[in-house]
Amino acid sequence: MVTGDWIAALPSLGTMAAYAAAVVLLVVTPGPDMALFLGRTLSQGRAAGLAALAGTTVGLYVHTALAALGLSALIAASSLAFTALKWAGAAYLVFLAVEALRRGSAFTVRTASIGEGPSLARAFLAGLGVNILNPKIVLFFLTFLPQFVDPADPHATFRMGVLGGFYGVIGAPICVGLILAAERVAGAFARSRRLARGLDCALAGLFGAFAARLVLSKA
Repeated sequence: MVTGDWIAALPSLGTMAAYAAAVVLLVVTPGPDMALFLGRTLSQGRAAGLAALAGTTVGLYVHTALAALGLSALIAASSLAFTALKWAGAAYLVFLAVEALRRGSAFTVRTASIGEGPSLARAFLAGLGVNILNPKIVLFFLTFLPQFVDPADPHATFRMGVLGGFYGVIGAPICVGLILAAERVAGAFARSRRLARGLDCALAGLFGAFAARLVLSKA
């Protein structure tokens, strides 16, 4: 695609404005990804929260690429593939819930500094897994992105990719702001074992609820 065609294939400003407004509303809607990166921020600090956010963002870009290439449609159309992904995602959320309860106060800002590299890597992978193993995100991108692209447009695949890319660009500053706000109260959780344990239980409950919701979802 030459430069002129590339510019012409970009979504219009009106489309981008409508898309940006919709993305802002979706980003601030609580979900398992938000629960994860805010929970990691409160329990392990800002760096872990940002690492988890990076993982969830990469997961969204993976789904954007799949949707643009049409692979997500195949997953959604296949009952077996959708069910397998659904149960894998639910099992992963249950695993995160159990980990929050089992490790308890090990999720603290102070202990994270002893193995900061692996801790950040685990936070990133946790975020990646939460979004990649969520079939509801597959359905989301199949129903959300096409609303801003004309299926008869010869550049539809390219425009879907651009819109999907802007999802992270628009959402990242909002999520970073939430992480920085959460960091301001993280010290209270580090100082109080009762608050830390309450956070563990709350996160476990959230992940468990999201897992149950995922299991009950239908293609």
